[in-house]
Amino acid sequence: METKTVIKGYKYRIYPTKEQELQLAKTFGCCRFIYNKILAMKIDLYK
Repeated sequence: METKTVIKGYKYRIYPTKEQELQLAKTFGCCRFIYNKILAMKIDLYK
């Protein structure tokens, strides 16, 4: 018997303060930088 999986997603709207917006921008910027660095390292290792 085959089982089926249902995946649900939810979206939430947030209303951050200016200070929170700044902190989120810094955090996402760091995450993007690290992701791109590791991706470049993996690409170099593959070559």
